[in-house]
Amino acid sequence: MQHIHKKINSELNPNVSVDCVIFGFDLEQLTVLLIDRGEISSAFGPRMALPGNLIYDNENLDMAANRVLDELTGLNNIYLEQVGAFGDPDRIHKESDREWLKSIRAEPEARVITVAYFTLVPMQQYKPQASSFAKNADWVPVNEIKELAFDHFEILQAAKEKLKQKIKIQPIGFNLLPEKFTLSQLHRLYESILDKPLDKRNFRRKIQKLDILSSLREKQRGVPHKPSLLYEFNEEKYQELTQTGFDNFGF
Repeated sequence: MQHIHKKINSELNPNVSVDCVIFGFDLEQLTVLLIDRGEISSAFGPRMALPGNLIYDNENLDMAANRVLDELTGLNNIYLEQVGAFGDPDRIHKESDREWLKSIRAEPEARVITVAYFTLVPMQQYKPQASSFAKNADWVPVNEIKELAFDHFEILQAAKEKLKQKIKIQPIGFNLLPEKFTLSQLHRLYESILDKPLDKRNFRRKIQKLDILSSLREKQRGVPHKPSLLYEFNEEKYQELTQTGFDNFGF
């Protein structure tokens, strides 16, 4: 779903925030966009975090998520889906997180409940621009992340699990691919999200049987190997398929 970003003129609510898990795919592995908080020494705790912030009193959660993405990464009007709410009383138990909050929030000790979202973006089309309290924004392979600020590692895992379940019943993974892609790239995308190897022949048979791809009758250019045929996602055919009762990709 997409929402128009609006400028908010109100007070920040010290008890409610949104955090955004921004997934990307570099054609080899699933990645996530993290911000670097900068001021914190790595010796005292993780500097990397998910983009997130408090909401304003007069904005809804979707508006807040879009605003946070725009303010911290420069991304706007992109696919968003709620993951869930995180409200453990001990969410902010790391001393490094508490110290950092003192530098940016009027009420750093307030208990904060966050609503998490995940979003899918084609990395090739977006160049995040860190701003506000984000000193930098970088794409990091999901499987290389072992620790994040606050409870963001837990939120990341929950978002990935939701993405896993969702991709089995809807072709949302195409939001991570460039407009033109090969079957090998699509195959690798599903393996990265599902965290398991998929038999290439069986995968291609299932995808082609669904008939939701259109061959572009053109091949890759400038690659160091034999160029592969390019495809694009056919949303019209997918919508026709869903009207017949289809509800599972079978992966």
